[in-house]
Amino acid sequence: MPPVTHRPRLPDWLKVPYRGAPVRDEVKKLLQDLNLHTVCESANCPNRCDCWARGTATFLILGNTCTRNCRFCAVHHGMPGAVDADEPRRVAEAVKALGIQFAVITSVTRDDLPDGGASHFAATIRAVREAVSGIGVEVLTPDFGGRETDIAAVLAAGPDVFNHNIETCARLTAAVRSGADYARSLQVLAAAARMCGNRTAVKSGFMLGMGESEEEIRTLLRDLRSAGVQILTIGQYLPPSASHWPLDRYVTPEAFDRWGRIAQDEFGFEKAVSQPLARSSYLAEKACADARSRRSAGDGY
Repeated sequence: MPPVTHRPRLPDWLKVPYRGAPVRDEVKKLLQDLNLHTVCESANCPNRCDCWARGTATFLILGNTCTRNCRFCAVHHGMPGAVDADEPRRVAEAVKALGIQFAVITSVTRDDLPDGGASHFAATIRAVREAVSGIGVEVLTPDFGGRETDIAAVLAAGPDVFNHNIETCARLTAAVRSGADYARSLQVLAAAARMCGNRTAVKSGFMLGMGESEEEIRTLLRDLRSAGVQILTIGQYLPPSASHWPLDRYVTPEAFDRWGRIAQDEFGFEKAVSQPLARSSYLAEKACADARSRRSAGDGY
């Protein structure tokens, strides 16, 4: 079946209620006042209403312009501006003001920087930990060009979860992920798993509905697990516009449930969040807690 050339009407399971206006408006105003970006807005996340209504957000650091132009992503691309050295402090201020107990921090890709922004990630982690005692921190990083020194710099700041998304299968990577490499992403995850031991959980994710086959999904699961990934997210691909990578199909909730069970039961992931609206940062605290619980019980990796 060829991919559709436009996005058909959303099925009921992908329709998100618009709710929580008062709290959501407060979150938006705080972020604007502090001149902070979120992946919630920049990537047109379908869970923004739910997250903001709960008084939380996923922070997008290192600006709002990506040096890569991935065909699945809504984030603006081009030549970024200078790194804002005060941004870690403002992220920490927002986290404290919102009462966030598990902060998720991601970034645009900054291939223009010698360390890809690794030192800025580390500074942000440390600022957040200084501002809120006992807070959990998850980072979703770019590939840093595969440089292990940069991965190590982020891990040295002590995140609870190190996440790098592989996004799609090997066959589609070159067409969908600008400047990325399937093998390099696996190397980043494997390096993180090797360096962090049991101190930091390693996480990744990919999308369904881009044209991947069942065999390719199984290969993805096998490769990620072999790299040491413990926590996994699988969500529905939704093209941001008609000029982005075309939608192949909407995957049913039942199929997502099946892949989640396969990931945990057959491949041994500690936690697999597999549902149409799953995104890397959505309910990340629960995924981390569930993985730790399973590990403690001896059921996982």
